[in-house]
Amino acid sequence: MIRRSGLVVIALIVGVTSVQAKVLGTFGMTYRISERDALAEIEERARQVDWSKVLDKRKVENYQGPPDRVSLPRAKRNRSFPVDMTYTTEIDVPDGKGGILYPKGYTFNPLDYVTYPKTLVVIDGSDQEQVKWLAASDYDKRLDVTLLLTEGSFGTVAKRVSRPLFYADRKMIERLKLKAVPSVIKQKGRLMEVTEVALPVGKAKSAARPLNDGKGSP
Repeated sequence: MIRRSGLVVIALIVGVTSVQAKVLGTFGMTYRISERDALAEIEERARQVDWSKVLDKRKVENYQGPPDRVSLPRAKRNRSFPVDMTYTTEIDVPDGKGGILYPKGYTFNPLDYVTYPKTLVVIDGSDQEQVKWLAASDYDKRLDVTLLLTEGSFGTVAKRVSRPLFYADRKMIERLKLKAVPSVIKQKGRLMEVTEVALPVGKAKSAARPLNDGKGSP
């Protein structure tokens, strides 16, 4: 048997890019699963990255996120919608004994097997109003919250908030069907629930890299 943490679950469900050294550890509630599967493979690959060697302090301060980051517009109204996280494997998942545990094309919902206890908060780190909103909210103080940026300078945002930073890449945004930020995501039964939060009217940052063709609004 192997042990899985909330970090492993989020890695399978959405995929997260981190730029802060020593944050790729195991934290949160753990669960026992009888068989080795794609979750274990993702966890092992994440642990192979030593960010303290890959990125020096200056590179971390100036980091702007992954190359496939996506700009999202500000939420225009408060709304919530469910997202089905059912996943289809893109490759054969080995069982570690020379055989195949899950064949390519196998479909399953990871939330049928584990509970993800954390809340994800996604903001545009280049929008000062969104960073200000997060810093003033309870989300910045809660231990069960993971902060994700669609874009923005790591160093600039890190100075305004009191928690580790991660970046959401294109694949994650597509999996969660995010259309606007700030968005708050948490598990609700077998689904993830996305709640868009409309901030007070101000200067809204226009989207530059939408999900469709990169030339217009999503």
